[in-house]
Amino acid sequence: MKYIIPLELVELEEGNYHLAVKSVFEDGTGLTWVIDTGASKTVFDRTLSSFYIPVPEEAGTKVRSAGIGTGQPETSLGRLRYFSLAEFPIPSLDVALIDLSHINDLYLHAAARTICGLIGSDLLVKYKAVIDYSRLKLTLTAPKHRGNTLRQ
Repeated sequence: MKYIIPLELVELEEGNYHLAVKSVFEDGTGLTWVIDTGASKTVFDRTLSSFYIPVPEEAGTKVRSAGIGTGQPETSLGRLRYFSLAEFPIPSLDVALIDLSHINDLYLHAAARTICGLIGSDLLVKYKAVIDYSRLKLTLTAPKHRGNTLRQ
């Protein structure tokens, strides 16, 4: 089944844009994500601890993060609790946990908002994402599942 999810184009400064998408967690809390097609792994703000369960690092599963800026941020693993992007349910998602304070400082200053994370290629590939910039729509395809629901 395909789901079409509305996107928002956020202009951080003249000519520099990010795509944002709203999510709703199981408790009804709405949080905003940035779509980051250049990120290999979805990243979530480690300060929002009520929305994830820490995942112990096993041998060989250490997460390394790099991005614009200097150094490597302290990164750990987490599993997000159930949330949805519009009507598209995501029962759980393993993410890299990083303190996103520096990014949220930029967002507050430039766009008067905060974000909870960056949706990376792991989620986009898994759900066969198609981004339509002209219509500001994200299409995700739910995997074929046995049973009536994706919710776990």
